Amino acid sequence: MNTGPLSRFPSPLVGEGAGRRMRGPNAHKVETVTSTENNFTSRVRAMLHGIALGDALGAPVEKLSAAEIKARYGRVTSLAARWHKMDLPPEARNHRVRGNGIVTDDTLMTLVLMDIYADTGRHLDAWDMAGGMVRQIAWTPRWIPEMQREANLIDRLFYPEKWIFQRHQLSGCDPRQGGIGNMVNCGAAMYIAPVGVVNAADPKAAYDEAIAFAEGHQQSYGLEAAGVFAAAVAAAFVPGTTIDAIVATALHYAKDGTRAAIAEIAEAATVLRQQGSGYDEVVAQFHRIIAAYSPMGDDVNHSAAKAGVATAAYQPSRLGSIEELPLALGFALFNGGDFRRSIEDGINSGRDTDSIGVMAGAILGALHGEAVIDEADRLVLDSANRFDLTASADRFTGTATRILLADREARLAAEHAREALLAPLLTASVVNL
Repeated sequence: MNTGPLSRFPSPLVGEGAGRRMRGPNAHKVETVTSTENNFTSRVRAMLHGIALGDALGAPVEKLSAAEIKARYGRVTSLAARWHKMDLPPEARNHRVRGNGIVTDDTLMTLVLMDIYADTGRHLDAWDMAGGMVRQIAWTPRWIPEMQREANLIDRLFYPEKWIFQRHQLSGCDPRQGGIGNMVNCGAAMYIAPVGVVNAADPKAAYDEAIAFAEGHQQSYGLEAAGVFAAAVAAAFVPGTTIDAIVATALHYAKDGTRAAIAEIAEAATVLRQQGSGYDEVVAQFHRIIAAYSPMGDDVNHSAAKAGVATAAYQPSRLGSIEELPLALGFALFNGGDFRRSIEDGINSGRDTDSIGVMAGAILGALHGEAVIDEADRLVLDSANRFDLTASADRFTGTATRILLADREARLAAEHAREALLAPLLTASVVNL
């Protein structure tokens, strides 16, 4: 266990709340206010909405640099943004479509994980990656919005997510070793938010379960990011918390390069917020920091020219970190927990824009509750993807509530048993006094 968060952050799970933009000459100055939403259903709805919104806003500009986004779009603030590849021939964009609210695999795999919880009705581990996840991605057809047809989700997934099927069903590995050998990326972290829900307000349990489950998919800092993101989501459900306290919790549980990257970006975000720095300066500073932990920079497209070329990218390392989670936390902290501004800042910063948006949206949605849901956006997301996000969130709230209540019963039973075990020792201590 690390010694704890940076001194400028409050103790984990203690704080004042979300964020509100201040009026005045400096457009980036913010104040932090207390989150007052205590309704579990509302928070789960907003978390899922935040995931889909961040995904759909970021998808049209994914893999563009911040400079390219600024040159092409100015600033993306609407679900109506046109995908930068949409005018290419279909074969040049893998016969996919994006824009106008369409989500990617980030949201679809989040929904899959929610379904696995519904099927099992309990906490998960790597055996559920080998069983439930494989069945969901490889053997359960569903509507794939980018493909505009029904298919198995594995047909849409990137290779590090197809790895789940390769390792578990085809290779028959020990489920706990499923992530070994995989490309290290954000692939497990991007869909792990539901683990934070079934462990709401208990970030340690969320971290542990995310690691136990996602070790069947990822390794090294890709696995660590999944654990820390789940912990951050769980921390966001604490009534009256703040984005500062959520970041402190993430730092408390994060290890190695992941912790160092979050710590540096959090420190910079706090200073930049206090200085009222402009957006371009924030992006440049964040990218300068993350370059020490993630070497790709803006060069995130794969090509024939890269075949056989040695690289430090995507390899296991205790010193590395994914970019998406530190950046999402950084933008959320810079904006004082402001839901929409944090997502927009994240997706306009370039590179893996949709996953940055997903992580910021999940944490801040869980923090604020459904007051942040824009009805027009909700309708676009539902229509574009054949979703009913509210119904999906409510079903999952029921699943998570049953798991949380079972946990409470188990804790009470354990406490009663320990009281019986310790009673003689406590009595003896009193007598010896």
